Amino acid sequence: MAKPKRRHICQACGSVATRWQGQCADCGEWNTLAEEAPATVFSIKHDLSSGGRPIAFEALDAPGQVLQRRSTGLAEFDRALGGGLVPGSAVLMGGDPGIGKSTLLLQAAARIAQGGGSAVYISGEEAAGQVRLRADRLGLAGAPIALAAATSVRDILTTLSGMAPPALLVIDSIQTMHSDQIEGAPGTVSQVRASAFELIRYAKENGVALVLVGHVTKDGSIAGPRVLEHMVDVVMSFEGERSHQYRILRSIKNRFGPVDEIGVFAMEGAGLAEVGNPSLLFLSGRDQPVAGSAVFPAIEGTRPVLVEIQALIVRLASGATPRRAVVGWDSGRLAMLLAVLEARCGLNFSTAEVYLNVAGGYRLADPAADLAVAAALVSALADKPLGADAVWFGEVSLAGEIRNVAHAGVRLREAAKLGFRNAYGPGDVTAKSDEARLYGLTMLPNLVDRIMGGA
Repeated sequence: MAKPKRRHICQACGSVATRWQGQCADCGEWNTLAEEAPATVFSIKHDLSSGGRPIAFEALDAPGQVLQRRSTGLAEFDRALGGGLVPGSAVLMGGDPGIGKSTLLLQAAARIAQGGGSAVYISGEEAAGQVRLRADRLGLAGAPIALAAATSVRDILTTLSGMAPPALLVIDSIQTMHSDQIEGAPGTVSQVRASAFELIRYAKENGVALVLVGHVTKDGSIAGPRVLEHMVDVVMSFEGERSHQYRILRSIKNRFGPVDEIGVFAMEGAGLAEVGNPSLLFLSGRDQPVAGSAVFPAIEGTRPVLVEIQALIVRLASGATPRRAVVGWDSGRLAMLLAVLEARCGLNFSTAEVYLNVAGGYRLADPAADLAVAAALVSALADKPLGADAVWFGEVSLAGEIRNVAHAGVRLREAAKLGFRNAYGPGDVTAKSDEARLYGLTMLPNLVDRIMGGA
């Protein structure tokens, strides 16, 4: 018999190597390769076309039970989920340590339990007494939650099989779970995959809404095998800076609703409070017009959010190397926009340091922010404040064209609702009478002329 080949699996990305090495060739992480038992290889003599159990096919329009979503009791959480928890669904939630994942799920479990549903909270990282301390601080000590501290998947499933299926099952976290059918320590690729598979199978068979908490790597992605994100129905990211008050729950994958929906929370002494109008949160403190400040109406899923973009230009002495610092936006897109402003508008940024910040720690990925960033940069360079009642949106091409973007009407309505009467965007956008007045711009030099002339 041929000797089974040894293999080493990266615990960060799941890639397989035939021998041990200090650095993973795929993700670049150091000391993450661990030897694991080789997978069973079936001989070519094994024929899988017989001996199995026939499966039953169904028509696509066959009548079935309509799944009713269950509200978590937190409107912002429900928004990010697409309307609530679907029975039998598996949700994976990731986020930085200390961002508030356990607090949010404990609040949601308490709301469901207080509303008549059954909720089970299993902690693999904290003792039951530590979870009770947090619940007492949040004012949830009286919520009828079934609490346990366990890491064995076999013990968890054995206990759950002896009771009525709960409405919500929270596993905090999946990296601490251990299956005795797989060799390896908790947190390894094989353990995470096997533990998640058994828990998800239980949730699907019993109609339980399962929420798995996942650790994240230093770059913000969920730790463990990538297949874990494919196994679940919903992948959510809990974002925010611990030095800031707000938190954003973002839906990255959702089989039951739209992606890129967000829920906004504010961290307070009594836990996470919902923020119904996040635009007021991100625009707070704008009392006096300041050069280099522009308001951008962003779109997150179906929700418009107004954020403030701040730019600062500092002239350097001759020969010094200028610095480019960006917080909350893509640094590569800033470099492209600076090049377009120099090439198409004749503005000189090569001898100046450029600092760009999205106020409140918010992170932008919307390409429509190009025009607002350009307006902030030109305003800072000319030291001329922009209009306090104006918003800016539009995508800028390498030719200096201002192109149309999606959901222009939604952006204008949100701006008008918050008191912004003027909007600057692509020239082919049509505005309605009840929205902010739109001034169409076709080329980037038109923006520079308007700001220099006093926008």
